[in-house]
Amino acid sequence: MVQEVALALSVVDGHAAGLVSAAEALTTRLPRTLGLLDAGKVGGFGAMKVAAATAWLSDDDARAVDAVLEDRLPDRNSDQIRKAANHAAMMADRDGAARRAERNRGGRRLSVRHGETGVASIEVEDGPVEKVAAAYTRIDREARALRAGGETRTLDQLRADVALDLLLGGQGGKSERSEVFLYMDLNTYLGLNDDPAEMAGHGHIPASLAREIAGGSNTVLRRIVTDPLSGQVLDLGRDRYRPTAGLGEFVRVRDRECRRPGCHRVAQACDLDHSVPWQFGGHTADTELVDLCRRDHRLKDEPGWNYRLDSDGTLTITTPTGQRYDSSPPPLHEPRAEEPPPF
Repeated sequence: MVQEVALALSVVDGHAAGLVSAAEALTTRLPRTLGLLDAGKVGGFGAMKVAAATAWLSDDDARAVDAVLEDRLPDRNSDQIRKAANHAAMMADRDGAARRAERNRGGRRLSVRHGETGVASIEVEDGPVEKVAAAYTRIDREARALRAGGETRTLDQLRADVALDLLLGGQGGKSERSEVFLYMDLNTYLGLNDDPAEMAGHGHIPASLAREIAGGSNTVLRRIVTDPLSGQVLDLGRDRYRPTAGLGEFVRVRDRECRRPGCHRVAQACDLDHSVPWQFGGHTADTELVDLCRRDHRLKDEPGWNYRLDSDGTLTITTPTGQRYDSSPPPLHEPRAEEPPPF
């Protein structure tokens, strides 16, 4: 079956196997996702993400996740669908998710792929997510520092050159500590529950893995105070043009990623930008600062684009054609029901 599909579509066997596996899952275990696909509310690539995220679950758990996701998938891009499906799958079988994460991390390997004359690729496959994220952040920082110093190479070229230089024992540029943002409920950290944690730019990871990362010898823990009902980070105000280090860190922790809907560039690699331009009366405060990647930062200044940041952190983007899109910073934990007053 797989080889026939591969021949019919002129694709490699591995890709064909993924298509066949997804088709089988959609027609047997994921009827609601299939319905969304038929209705045009989810694309084929997004449906494959759901099938892949639930492949390790039992049939009953897969159907339960399928029901949970029915209202969460429409109008989402494939990366948002991947994150939502992975989170729902972890919630359905937390112990299984922990075992799967341990097994996946045990399969890490280094591969080399030779290309056309003069080029080749090297890749760390299935590496520990916290180390991969930290490595990319460091490489990106070094590349941007070199670019700011007058380098004529592109950022992509600089990242590749810095990475190879570091692998070969060089410094890659100015040595600098790298960070990853790991969001974890205090009760999860203490082992009182097994709710999944979230790593900015990656998505949710099992509680056991989050505790392992948080307990690392070089880990620095910081307390972030949230509203217990909404899960949002509490306000922090400043009134200067250049953000202080504390304010900049607050906005990055709050936003996690670029605030344009559909962009998932991690906040540490984004620009802090005023939703209302400084020259037009904007203020340097958490109520007016957002994280935007360099591309979206530049787009914001193009004619016809309007950005408005509400007091609750919701960013509304209006395009030159009048289309409106909302972006809200995700809560650090699920909103909790208000407890009734004691009698």
